[in-house]
Amino acid sequence: SGAPVFQIAVTPDEAAGLNQGTFVLPTIIEIATLSNLTEEVFGPVLHVLRYRRPDLPQLIDALNGTGYGLTLGIHSRIDETIDCIVGRARVGNVYVNRSMVGAVVGSQPFGGEGQSGTGPKAGGPLYLWRLQEGCQEASVDAIFRHSGAVNQPPLLPPAHAGLTAWAQRHEDQALLRCLLRDSQASLLGTVLTLPGPTGEKNCMAFAPRGTVLCMAASAASLLQQLSAVFSSGNRAALLPSQAALLPADLPPGVQVHIELLDSQQLATAPLHLALIETDLADAWQQRLAAREGMLVPVMLTRPNVPIALWRLFCERAVSVNTAAAGGNASLMTLAE
Repeated sequence: SGAPVFQIAVTPDEAAGLNQGTFVLPTIIEIATLSNLTEEVFGPVLHVLRYRRPDLPQLIDALNGTGYGLTLGIHSRIDETIDCIVGRARVGNVYVNRSMVGAVVGSQPFGGEGQSGTGPKAGGPLYLWRLQEGCQEASVDAIFRHSGAVNQPPLLPPAHAGLTAWAQRHEDQALLRCLLRDSQASLLGTVLTLPGPTGEKNCMAFAPRGTVLCMAASAASLLQQLSAVFSSGNRAALLPSQAALLPADLPPGVQVHIELLDSQQLATAPLHLALIETDLADAWQQRLAAREGMLVPVMLTRPNVPIALWRLFCERAVSVNTAAAGGNASLMTLAE
């Protein structure tokens, strides 16, 4: 691409040794746009992209658009810049003013998003539960109570309120119970404060995954899936056969959070999770696995069985070297 490339100098003898295997010298490559990178590069290679400060939000969006989101490093003493990046980036682990390696179990749970990871974080509070069949919401709630969680009452999106109003109007008691249960289990607004050494602040927050494909065999089961999707702040995607199951009088505030896909769009549309009723799983799992790009995690659901709502969230860990920004102000408030 004609980008400037800088490598360390080597002697003729060192060069001869490098030719005896597949080696890459420490290399710096300056690129003009992010589109110059078409795939992941593993090795001692640093790509440098210059940008103007007003263009930072667009640059973060472009990074999100690559589909990769394992780790992100930020070096800045400007809180507004740090908050802008952390709040906008879809990345599993963010390191601020510190090294980007050496994640510690329990302090920096490790795992990415998109094509960099689809499941719970290794070393996080949900990891062991994800490996167990039939994990109950009450058990997960107990984990958070003992993990220093700061859980504000979730600000449930309008779609949840709209579906609740519809269920009340139609006296659908089963759906109302489901909506209440899901609203109580929602992790929107939950932040875990994780342990770490003095001079380091670690926390983990939960964010909606994005677009969730819903597939059920009945209207009741589909509404149950929509309850989980809306309570977790996600958007729903439906194929025409599923959309036909929906009640015709759903409020516009609910319908706007539902995306309709045809069979061709199913192969290309961004999907971050799929809720599939067990009886439909075999055929649709194969179709989803054949898609290009990142794998779509699949959750199997059953009628009248609670959906594990925590699985509809991304886990995002942030580790901050507070000493690099002038020290940890919270230490100054400790009583002697």
